[in-house]
Amino acid sequence: MQDVIVFAFAPAPAALARPVAAALCALLMAGCADFRPPEYKRPETPAKTDWSRTESITVSPAETIVPNWWQGFGDSYLDELVAKALTGNYDIRVLAARIRVASAQIGEARAGALPVFDIGAGASFDKTTGQAMTRTFNLGATVNWDIDIWGKVEKGVQAQTAEYRASEADWRAGYLALVSDVSITYFTLLQLDEQIAQQRLTVSRNNDILTTYKAMFANGLLPQIRVMQQQAEINRLNKDLIELRRSRDVAENALGTLVGVPAGDFKVPAGRLQDRVKLPVVPAGLPSQLLARRPDIVAAEYRVLSAYNIVGQARLAQLPSISLTARGGTASFALSDLLKSFTFGFMPSINLPMLDPNVRARVKTTEANIGVVENEYGRTVMTAFEEVESALVNVDAHKRQRIELQQQVDQLRVVSTQIEAQAKEGIASQLEVFETERSLLQAQLALLAAHQQILADTVTLYKALGGGWPSATVSNAAPANGVNTTANVAP
Repeated sequence: MQDVIVFAFAPAPAALARPVAAALCALLMAGCADFRPPEYKRPETPAKTDWSRTESITVSPAETIVPNWWQGFGDSYLDELVAKALTGNYDIRVLAARIRVASAQIGEARAGALPVFDIGAGASFDKTTGQAMTRTFNLGATVNWDIDIWGKVEKGVQAQTAEYRASEADWRAGYLALVSDVSITYFTLLQLDEQIAQQRLTVSRNNDILTTYKAMFANGLLPQIRVMQQQAEINRLNKDLIELRRSRDVAENALGTLVGVPAGDFKVPAGRLQDRVKLPVVPAGLPSQLLARRPDIVAAEYRVLSAYNIVGQARLAQLPSISLTARGGTASFALSDLLKSFTFGFMPSINLPMLDPNVRARVKTTEANIGVVENEYGRTVMTAFEEVESALVNVDAHKRQRIELQQQVDQLRVVSTQIEAQAKEGIASQLEVFETERSLLQAQLALLAAHQQILADTVTLYKALGGGWPSATVSNAAPANGVNTTANVAP
């Protein structure tokens, strides 16, 4: 079989330039579209220069939060819980997996600028009655390359890179929320341990009061209704004790899930909150630092940047595009002759997407979406300001309440000591001793609750201030080579 080679040539690049320029000039002269990518700028939000409550700020506002801020509570067991949660919690693992997805999507977006190769081979066998079998073999290849003249693909890469950065910030926000939840749940457990111990003591004291009441009733010194009232009080206290134990078991199950251990299999040793956990000093920083440090704000701003880049990509997609397509193939009745005949074709083409209504509609949709993400950013900033202000108010108010409760406990402790001394001298009754002790126990429980609330408020304040994450500058910078996308280490 004789070799046959066929070439199909398109106009030379110089000849292509004239129709491309003519089409582009016609579109520009029409003046009906804007092809320029929008220039990104941070959305405007209400200005805030300082926090209104400075009573809770006990250090210079210029100081920043340390990365491992939970260590300021001085509890080594809490440090172990946080370390366990950061490696075992499934919510944080999901966020880390999303970072890897976003990283892979950058490569997917970048692949849009590369040529596409398609290779195929086949064989057919035909048999007609009375004739020999006919065999046909074929081999073909196609290369298609959409040349990214205007940078449309690069804009898509920048948009996906911004989404990658946003997913990193989402992981940091999840990290901060996880550490906060672990800390508060742990503090709640220790508070419940102390409450259970105090409740047992209260039940014991009230049983003593009941015994005294019964003796007084037997001697005709007290009506029976007082005995019944005291018995009802003990029933209430026992019910509350059961509820405290239930609450502790539920909190322990929740903490187990947070650290990645099946509920029921995780046990926390009993402890005393006021003995094990100390109150740290929280540097508040300035509102301007919050915008660049708090992860959810950073994530929201990167999504605004991504939306700007998507608009730029949509606008550039209106411009004429050039595609280069090359095809080659061969066919033969004999496999050995497959390479003796070969056909090759090369065909460039020019597309005018501006004439496609779907492309124009895509531009309007992406432009409208900017308003959505900008307002979501503003909402995130306003929420952050509110959370910080509320946390400062709560810390300050509960610290003041704790001072009052501490004074109340101190006074009741003195009263209890004096009543007990008077009882030994026969001046006061044993019943007065029991009543004074019960009042003291109630005040101590209130003081314990205030201590736990201050700890929880402090954790909330750390979270509201963005933890110890460094400030971030939102830009179109691509991720550096070797960047960590597993997101499984502390800052």
